[in-house]
Amino acid sequence: MELTFKGGCREVGRSGLLVNGEILLDYGIKAGNIPEYPMNGMEPKAVLVSHGHLDHCGAVPNLMYMNPEVFMTPPTAEFTELLGRDTLKLAERTLSGVAPFDPDDLQKLSRLTRRKDYGEQFKTHGYSACFYGAGHIPGAAGIHLEAESGESLFYTGDLSLKETRLVPGAEPFPEADSLVLESTYFGEDHTPRKETEERFIESIWETLDRGGTALIPAFAIGRTQEILLLLDAHGIRPYVDGMGKDVYKILKKYPEYLKTPELLDRAFDHATLVKEHKRDSVLEEPSVIVTTAGMLNGGPILSYLSKLYKDPDSKVLLTGYQVEGTNGRLAAEKRLIEINGEVLTLKPKVEQYDFSAHCGDLELKQLVKDFCNKGTERVFVMHGDKTETFAQWISEEIGVEAYAPAIGESFSF
Repeated sequence: MELTFKGGCREVGRSGLLVNGEILLDYGIKAGNIPEYPMNGMEPKAVLVSHGHLDHCGAVPNLMYMNPEVFMTPPTAEFTELLGRDTLKLAERTLSGVAPFDPDDLQKLSRLTRRKDYGEQFKTHGYSACFYGAGHIPGAAGIHLEAESGESLFYTGDLSLKETRLVPGAEPFPEADSLVLESTYFGEDHTPRKETEERFIESIWETLDRGGTALIPAFAIGRTQEILLLLDAHGIRPYVDGMGKDVYKILKKYPEYLKTPELLDRAFDHATLVKEHKRDSVLEEPSVIVTTAGMLNGGPILSYLSKLYKDPDSKVLLTGYQVEGTNGRLAAEKRLIEINGEVLTLKPKVEQYDFSAHCGDLELKQLVKDFCNKGTERVFVMHGDKTETFAQWISEEIGVEAYAPAIGESFSF
């Protein structure tokens, strides 16, 4: 088996792993003022996508000229198309029409995609493949590949062993000779979710009590819906703007991928959906607004911030990881925001909350131990800022081969 790491190595974003030059696992975009993509120079015959986040699926339409087989879970297939349409819109507005693919590619992707549920075995180019529920977001999957010779690989994608308000935790994974593991939060354990939720809700009420607006930037897929579930559980009726509304329409078709679909329906019933021409009226009184983009790079959040950036009574409550080079990282570290080429100082307080849907340090380490106890012989660590340190820990503490690949690096075994 040969693994070539095309992206998502020693960084978070633009994941891409090529197996035997033929099977590509994920093909994403790294967010930033100038988007980054995995290395090119390959001709995959099959593409398997772990889940519908931009850094794992965002560039898949760019591969359609090769006519590959494409496999995804049903929610992931719809999220990938939704994000693709949004990428084209964003390119029109901010990049002078420069995009990594065109509308025809999106249509072709829809035709070529074969939807597979968790646990459904399928064949592709000499391998038996299967998706396993990975927690994280609806439809997220770890990918198991097994060659006819019996050689096997498990690719985690992004995963969470713990349930959230939106989705169950990851299901038990199969044994594999080789493990490719995400490591976003290696070295950092999450604050207990209950404690995070309590601080978050308390901060929102405090903001409303002093007459401010609580702006909650949230990823459209997964985070927006979880935040709405939390707010509804505490009797807070927010406004909802951005792509998260479209994601909810998709999720209504796949209740089997949700933890409590009836509670999600109730949360959206109790929220007020905002149309673009009504945004100014939302700000006429203290309110709670959940909107995209989660890293403040585009989306309705910039419209609201352009009007509230001088208001010290309001708050910006960040709910997710902020990649270096994004507006969200700039806001979190320096209370600055770039809107239409102008850098503004934020008077609202900026707070960051760990609503991560990833494994923390202890879970990552335990996951590696569990795989290795069942016979895993080598571990490849990617999708994180401390992959080399994690690989060293695995080698020293568990005693198996462990690697932190660089982008473009290949391994044969």
